[in-house]
Amino acid sequence: MSGAVTAGLVVLAVVVGGAQYLGSQRGFPGPGAVSVAAHIAAAIVAIVIQHFADHRRRAASAFASILVLLVAGILLWTQWWS
Repeated sequence: MSGAVTAGLVVLAVVVGGAQYLGSQRGFPGPGAVSVAAHIAAAIVAIVIQHFADHRRRAASAFASILVLLVAGILLWTQWWS
């Protein structure tokens, strides 16, 4: 499940980055540089943690998977719901 969440964060970062690019090209405000940076940073952090989770066993893997979900939750809370 955490792998799917990580993939979703990567897709979300690409979409938000694309919206910012299109906004700057067409003269309407996009999500903003802070939001784009937050999405890219969260995607990178999730990829690193997911890589760790994929190469460990038992408790370490489970903890890393929970961290991926936590990173996604923090991103959604700070960038989408606040």
